[in-house]
Amino acid sequence: MVRLPITPDELERGQRLGALLRHARGERSMLDVALEAGVSPETLRKIETGRVATPSFQSIAAIGRVLGLSLDDVWAEINPPQAVLLAR
Repeated sequence: MVRLPITPDELERGQRLGALLRHARGERSMLDVALEAGVSPETLRKIETGRVATPSFQSIAAIGRVLGLSLDDVWAEINPPQAVLLAR
């Protein structure tokens, strides 16, 4: 399977997602959160730093659950209202 290039919008969303997760994690260790979510610490690190601009739904759902973030909250944070209106 050939992966399409990441768009600038996807990169920006990935950076916003990473910032949200870092903020929500607070003082908790990356290792503890990753293990509780069932993802590798390396995966969590890459998502938090924006190196994975389009992480899997399962990873985000699991990490969000551990951090007390609903998927609605994550979606609202990483997609500015203007982008939602343009998508319609």
